[in-house]
Amino acid sequence: MLGLGTEHTYYYYLNSVDMRKGFNGLSGIVKEHMDQNQNTNVVYAFINKKKDKLKLLHWRVGGFVLYYKRLEKGIFELPEYNIEEGL
Repeated sequence: MLGLGTEHTYYYYLNSVDMRKGFNGLSGIVKEHMDQNQNTNVVYAFINKKKDKLKLLHWRVGGFVLYYKRLEKGIFELPEYNIEEGL
């Protein structure tokens, strides 16, 4: 069932997310704020304010798969992103 790799495109939602959100809440963010629709080769990443919880939303044939990671110590190191340059 786990099938994430280099053949996927990954999108990171820049704002922090309430980790109580599930399939419907996160897919709503994808549709409304990220201007995206479900696509088999796309994975959407969401992180909480403290940066110690991460959810990945992945569309598979027949429905969404939701991956959830909670760090016991430390925080996730996020990639640098320059909004003006798109890098």
